[in-house]
Amino acid sequence: MRIAQVAPLTEAVPPKLYGGTERVVHWLTEELVALGHDVTLFASGDSQTSAKLDALWPRALRLDGSVRDPNALHMVLLERVRQKCDDEEFDFLHFHLDYYPWSLFHRQPTPFLTTLHGRLDLPEHQPVFNTFSKMPVISISNAQRRPVPQANWVTTIHHGLPENLLTPKPAKQEYLAVLGRIAPEKGVDRAIKIAMHCGIPLKIAAKVDRADQDYYDELIKPMIVNNPLVDFIGEIGDHEKSDFLSGALGLLLPIDWPEPFGLVMIEAMACGTPVVAFNRGSVPEIIDEGLTGFVVEDILSAAGVVNRLAQLDRTAIRKQFEKRFTARRMALDYLAAYRSLTEAQAPRIKLVSSAE
Repeated sequence: MRIAQVAPLTEAVPPKLYGGTERVVHWLTEELVALGHDVTLFASGDSQTSAKLDALWPRALRLDGSVRDPNALHMVLLERVRQKCDDEEFDFLHFHLDYYPWSLFHRQPTPFLTTLHGRLDLPEHQPVFNTFSKMPVISISNAQRRPVPQANWVTTIHHGLPENLLTPKPAKQEYLAVLGRIAPEKGVDRAIKIAMHCGIPLKIAAKVDRADQDYYDELIKPMIVNNPLVDFIGEIGDHEKSDFLSGALGLLLPIDWPEPFGLVMIEAMACGTPVVAFNRGSVPEIIDEGLTGFVVEDILSAAGVVNRLAQLDRTAIRKQFEKRFTARRMALDYLAAYRSLTEAQAPRIKLVSSAE
C-alpha cells in the first residue's frame, strides 16, 4: 500500500527526548516500511525515518523559537497532503492530528482514519464529535472512548514498541521507579508517599515542563530535598531506560487522570519490570493483574502490594509484553484497519471516478 503517515510538527519523529505521539508514529512507520509498504511521513525536517520524509518545516516547532503560531503551519501541512491526494499519490491516509483534518478530508475520496492520542473528556469535545460523528477514528484504549460514544470508532489499537528497543538487564532490584514527566496528574507526590510508607528507595527519572514548574517547586522539591529515600535523576533517553527499569522492584504510576494509554507501562514490561498503577483510564486494560503488576485504588493499597512485587515472574512479564505490546503487532492491527476502510469505501471511490 502507498500510505501517508501525518504527524504533528511539534516534535521530531522520533522525538529527541519526551514525546509519546511522535514516538509511536515513528515505531509504526518503521514497521510498515519493514513490512514492504510505500510510506511517506509528513513531519518536521529534523525527523529520522526509513520512509520518504516530506518536511514542511525544517525543525520541530517546540524547538524553534521563531514560530509563535503552530496552527498556521499545521494548516499548510494539511493542504499539502490534500494536494498530493489530488495527484493520487496515496492509497490511504493516517492522521495523528486529532480532529484538525476532518472538515477538509471528508470531502475527498482517499480513505483515511485518525488515531486519537489524547484525552477526550473535555466539554468542548462534545460538539466536535457530534458534528463529525462519521469520521473513522482509532482509540488507543477502550477507556479513551467513554466520553464520546457517538464517535465512529473503527477499533481499539493499543500502542506497541519495537521488540528489542528495551530489554531486561541483569540487575539487583533495590528501588521503586517513576519514569516520564512530573505533573500533578502523574502523581509523583503520591509515588513519594508510597515509597516512604514502605521504607524503600525511590528513583525518579522524569522531566519538568515549564507549565509544571510551580508544581515541582512548591510540592515535589520539598519532598525530595534532604530525603534519603528519594533520588531525582531527571529526564533520561531510551538508551538508559533498560538499565533504569531493570534495576527497579516495580514502576509506580499513581495517576489522577483518565490517561488514554501510558507508554511507560509497556516500557517497564519490556524490561520484565512489574507495574503498580492507580485504577484510572487505560490502566486495567494494560496491566494483567497478578501477572504484569497490580491495579490499585489509592496510596495505602499501592503500598500494600509493593511487598508482592518480588513474587512476580519477570520472565513472564517480558513474554506478556512480546505477546501484547510490540510495534509489529501494532502495525499489523493498523494494516487490517486500513484494508477494512479501503474495501468499505471502494464503491464510493468508483462512483467519484465515474462522475469525473
